[in-house]
Amino acid sequence: MIEFPGDGHSDRGYLATAASGSGPGVVVIQEWWGLVPHITNVCDRFAAAGYTALAPDLYHGRTTTEPDEAQKEAMNLDTEAAGAELDGAVASLLDSSSVTGESVGVVGFCMGGGLALYLASRNPKVAACVPFYGVRKAREKVDFSSMNAAVLGHWGEKDHSYDHATIEDLEKRLREAGVSVECFWYDADHAFFNDDRPEVYDEEAARLAWDRTLAFLGEHLGR
Repeated sequence: MIEFPGDGHSDRGYLATAASGSGPGVVVIQEWWGLVPHITNVCDRFAAAGYTALAPDLYHGRTTTEPDEAQKEAMNLDTEAAGAELDGAVASLLDSSSVTGESVGVVGFCMGGGLALYLASRNPKVAACVPFYGVRKAREKVDFSSMNAAVLGHWGEKDHSYDHATIEDLEKRLREAGVSVECFWYDADHAFFNDDRPEVYDEEAARLAWDRTLAFLGEHLGR
Protein backbone atom coordinates (compact mmCIF):
# COMPACT_ATOMS: atom_id res chain seq x y z
CA MET A 1 0.00 0.00 0.00
CA ILE A 2 1.20 3.50 -0.83
CA GLU A 3 -0.05 7.06 -0.40
CA PHE A 4 -0.25 9.45 -3.33
CA PRO A 5 -1.29 13.12 -3.59
CA GLY A 6 -5.00 13.73 -4.00
CA ASP A 7 -7.15 16.84 -4.27
CA GLY A 8 -5.80 18.65 -1.22
CA HIS A 9 -5.16 15.43 0.69
CA SER A 10 -3.45 12.05 0.39
CA ASP A 11 -5.12 8.98 -1.12
CA ARG A 12 -4.09 5.35 -0.75
CA GLY A 13 -3.75 2.46 -3.14
CA TYR A 14 -2.04 -0.83 -3.87
CA LEU A 15 1.05 -0.55 -6.08
CA ALA A 16 2.70 -3.44 -7.90
CA THR A 17 5.93 -2.51 -9.69
CA ALA A 18 6.89 -4.09 -12.98
CA ALA A 19 9.05 -7.18 -12.48
CA SER A 20 11.77 -5.60 -14.63
CA GLY A 21 11.81 -2.51 -12.41
CA SER A 22 9.89 -0.25 -14.77
CA GLY A 23 7.19 -0.45 -17.41
CA PRO A 24 4.04 1.24 -18.68
CA GLY A 25 1.58 2.35 -16.00
CA VAL A 26 -1.89 0.90 -15.50
CA VAL A 27 -4.62 2.09 -13.14
CA VAL A 28 -6.72 -0.84 -11.90
CA ILE A 29 -10.22 0.03 -10.63
CA GLN A 30 -11.99 -2.14 -8.10
CA GLU A 31 -15.34 -3.92 -8.25
CA TRP A 32 -18.05 -2.81 -5.84
CA TRP A 33 -16.59 -5.05 -3.12
CA GLY A 34 -13.71 -2.62 -2.51
CA LEU A 35 -9.95 -3.09 -2.73
CA VAL A 36 -10.14 -6.85 -2.12
CA PRO A 37 -7.45 -9.51 -2.76
CA HIS A 38 -8.74 -10.22 -6.26
CA ILE A 39 -7.91 -6.65 -7.31
CA THR A 40 -4.46 -6.62 -5.70
CA ASN A 41 -3.81 -9.96 -7.41
CA VAL A 42 -4.71 -8.40 -10.77
CA CYS A 43 -2.13 -5.69 -10.06
CA ASP A 44 0.44 -8.38 -9.29
CA ARG A 45 -0.37 -10.13 -12.56
CA PHE A 46 0.17 -6.89 -14.46
CA ALA A 47 3.51 -6.43 -12.69
CA ALA A 48 4.57 -9.93 -13.70
CA ALA A 49 3.65 -9.02 -17.31
CA GLY A 50 5.89 -5.93 -17.20
CA TYR A 51 3.50 -3.17 -16.11
CA THR A 52 3.46 -1.00 -13.01
CA ALA A 53 -0.10 -1.15 -11.69
CA LEU A 54 -1.84 1.03 -9.11
CA ALA A 55 -5.29 0.27 -7.66
CA PRO A 56 -6.69 3.25 -5.70
CA ASP A 57 -8.66 2.40 -2.57
CA LEU A 58 -11.89 4.19 -3.49
CA TYR A 59 -13.69 3.00 -0.34
CA HIS A 60 -10.84 4.16 1.93
CA GLY A 61 -10.31 0.92 3.80
CA ARG A 62 -13.82 -0.51 3.62
CA THR A 63 -14.46 -3.86 1.93
CA THR A 64 -17.39 -6.23 2.00
CA THR A 65 -18.49 -9.66 0.79
CA GLU A 66 -22.21 -8.91 1.12
CA PRO A 67 -23.96 -7.85 -2.11
CA ASP A 68 -26.41 -5.52 -0.36
CA GLU A 69 -23.59 -3.71 1.43
CA ALA A 70 -21.52 -3.57 -1.77
CA GLN A 71 -24.47 -2.02 -3.61
CA LYS A 72 -24.82 0.62 -0.90
CA GLU A 73 -21.10 1.44 -1.10
CA ALA A 74 -21.28 1.74 -4.88
CA MET A 75 -24.39 3.92 -4.77
CA ASN A 76 -22.81 6.19 -2.16
CA LEU A 77 -19.60 6.65 -4.13
CA ASP A 78 -19.38 10.20 -5.41
CA THR A 79 -18.42 9.93 -9.07
CA GLU A 80 -16.71 13.31 -9.24
CA ALA A 81 -14.69 12.65 -6.08
CA ALA A 82 -13.72 9.20 -7.37
CA GLY A 83 -12.67 10.80 -10.67
CA ALA A 84 -10.40 13.23 -8.85
CA GLU A 85 -8.87 10.34 -6.89
CA LEU A 86 -8.31 8.39 -10.10
CA ASP A 87 -6.71 11.47 -11.70
CA GLY A 88 -4.33 11.46 -8.72
CA ALA A 89 -3.48 7.83 -9.41
CA VAL A 90 -2.67 8.66 -13.04
CA ALA A 91 -0.42 11.52 -11.97
CA SER A 92 1.27 9.35 -9.33
CA LEU A 93 2.10 6.70 -11.92
CA LEU A 94 3.45 9.20 -14.43
CA ASP A 95 5.61 10.79 -11.72
CA SER A 96 7.08 7.42 -10.74
CA SER A 97 10.51 6.22 -11.83
CA SER A 98 8.99 2.76 -12.21
CA VAL A 99 6.70 3.94 -15.02
CA THR A 100 7.75 4.47 -18.63
CA GLY A 101 5.96 6.53 -21.26
CA GLU A 102 3.85 9.66 -21.13
CA SER A 103 0.44 8.01 -20.83
CA VAL A 104 -1.19 5.15 -18.93
CA GLY A 105 -3.85 2.53 -19.33
CA VAL A 106 -6.88 1.89 -17.13
CA VAL A 107 -8.59 -1.43 -16.49
CA GLY A 108 -11.79 -1.62 -14.43
CA PHE A 109 -14.13 -4.37 -13.28
CA CYS A 110 -17.88 -4.19 -12.61
CA MET A 111 -18.37 -0.74 -11.03
CA GLY A 112 -14.77 -0.07 -12.02
CA GLY A 113 -15.55 -0.71 -15.66
CA GLY A 114 -17.84 2.31 -15.83
CA LEU A 115 -15.34 4.34 -13.81
CA ALA A 116 -12.59 3.34 -16.25
CA LEU A 117 -14.59 4.88 -19.09
CA TYR A 118 -15.28 7.94 -16.95
CA LEU A 119 -11.59 8.37 -16.13
CA ALA A 120 -10.60 8.01 -19.78
CA SER A 121 -13.21 10.62 -20.76
CA ARG A 122 -11.78 13.22 -18.36
CA ASN A 123 -8.04 12.54 -18.37
CA PRO A 124 -6.06 13.00 -21.60
CA LYS A 125 -3.13 11.04 -20.16
CA VAL A 126 -5.15 7.80 -20.47
CA ALA A 127 -4.31 6.14 -23.79
CA ALA A 128 -6.00 2.75 -23.34
CA CYS A 129 -9.22 1.87 -21.49
CA VAL A 130 -10.41 -1.67 -20.73
CA PRO A 131 -13.83 -2.02 -19.05
CA PHE A 132 -14.77 -5.51 -17.86
CA TYR A 133 -18.56 -6.02 -17.54
CA GLY A 134 -19.25 -2.58 -16.10
CA VAL A 135 -20.99 0.36 -17.72
CA ARG A 136 -23.29 2.05 -15.17
CA LYS A 137 -21.04 5.00 -14.30
CA ALA A 138 -20.59 5.65 -18.02
CA ARG A 139 -24.36 6.00 -18.47
CA GLU A 140 -24.37 9.21 -16.46
CA LYS A 141 -24.13 11.42 -19.55
CA VAL A 142 -20.35 11.15 -19.71
CA ASP A 143 -18.89 13.38 -22.43
CA PHE A 144 -16.50 11.37 -24.61
CA SER A 145 -15.69 14.25 -26.97
CA SER A 146 -12.21 14.91 -25.50
CA MET A 147 -11.26 11.28 -24.95
CA ASN A 148 -7.82 10.24 -26.17
CA ALA A 149 -8.01 6.59 -25.19
CA ALA A 150 -8.88 3.62 -27.34
CA VAL A 151 -11.38 1.23 -25.73
CA LEU A 152 -11.46 -2.55 -25.44
CA GLY A 153 -14.61 -3.92 -23.77
CA HIS A 154 -15.25 -7.37 -22.30
CA TRP A 155 -18.90 -8.38 -21.81
CA GLY A 156 -20.73 -11.51 -20.66
CA GLU A 157 -23.69 -12.96 -22.56
CA LYS A 158 -25.16 -14.24 -19.27
CA ASP A 159 -24.70 -10.93 -17.45
CA HIS A 160 -28.07 -9.40 -16.54
CA SER A 161 -26.70 -5.98 -15.53
CA TYR A 162 -26.78 -4.80 -19.18
CA ASP A 163 -27.90 -6.06 -22.59
CA HIS A 164 -26.58 -5.89 -26.14
CA ALA A 165 -28.58 -2.73 -26.84
CA THR A 166 -26.92 -0.94 -23.91
CA ILE A 167 -23.43 -1.85 -25.09
CA GLU A 168 -24.26 -1.06 -28.71
CA ASP A 169 -25.43 2.39 -27.60
CA LEU A 170 -22.17 2.87 -25.69
CA GLU A 171 -20.16 1.85 -28.75
CA LYS A 172 -22.17 4.27 -30.90
CA ARG A 173 -21.55 7.16 -28.51
CA LEU A 174 -17.83 6.40 -28.43
CA ARG A 175 -17.50 6.13 -32.21
CA GLU A 176 -19.45 9.34 -32.74
CA ALA A 177 -16.85 10.99 -30.49
CA GLY A 178 -14.06 9.63 -32.67
CA VAL A 179 -12.98 6.95 -30.19
CA SER A 180 -11.56 3.64 -31.42
CA VAL A 181 -13.57 0.88 -29.70
CA GLU A 182 -13.70 -2.91 -29.95
CA CYS A 183 -15.93 -5.13 -27.82
CA PHE A 184 -15.86 -8.86 -27.19
CA TRP A 185 -18.72 -10.97 -25.86
CA TYR A 186 -18.12 -14.16 -23.89
CA ASP A 187 -20.45 -17.04 -23.06
CA ALA A 188 -20.06 -16.18 -19.41
CA ASP A 189 -21.70 -14.47 -16.44
CA HIS A 190 -21.00 -11.19 -14.69
CA ALA A 191 -17.58 -11.18 -12.96
CA PHE A 192 -16.33 -14.06 -15.12
CA PHE A 193 -12.76 -12.84 -14.59
CA ASN A 194 -12.93 -13.04 -10.79
CA ASP A 195 -11.25 -16.31 -9.81
CA ASP A 196 -12.17 -15.71 -6.16
CA ARG A 197 -15.81 -16.31 -7.08
CA PRO A 198 -16.05 -19.90 -8.38
CA GLU A 199 -19.81 -19.57 -8.93
CA VAL A 200 -19.23 -17.16 -11.83
CA TYR A 201 -15.56 -17.55 -12.78
CA ASP A 202 -14.99 -18.84 -16.30
CA GLU A 203 -11.40 -19.94 -16.83
CA GLU A 204 -11.48 -19.99 -20.62
CA ALA A 205 -13.19 -16.59 -20.96
CA ALA A 206 -10.89 -15.08 -18.33
CA ARG A 207 -7.76 -16.34 -20.08
CA LEU A 208 -8.89 -15.07 -23.47
CA ALA A 209 -9.88 -11.67 -22.04
CA TRP A 210 -6.53 -11.37 -20.26
CA ASP A 211 -4.56 -12.20 -23.40
CA ARG A 212 -6.56 -9.66 -25.39
CA THR A 213 -6.07 -7.04 -22.69
CA LEU A 214 -2.30 -7.49 -22.62
CA ALA A 215 -2.11 -7.29 -26.41
CA PHE A 216 -4.28 -4.14 -26.42
CA LEU A 217 -2.27 -2.41 -23.69
CA GLY A 218 0.97 -3.37 -25.43
CA GLU A 219 -0.26 -1.81 -28.65
CA HIS A 220 -1.39 1.49 -27.12
CA LEU A 221 1.21 1.94 -24.37
CA GLY A 222 4.21 1.07 -26.47
CA ARG A 223 5.19 -2.15 -24.77
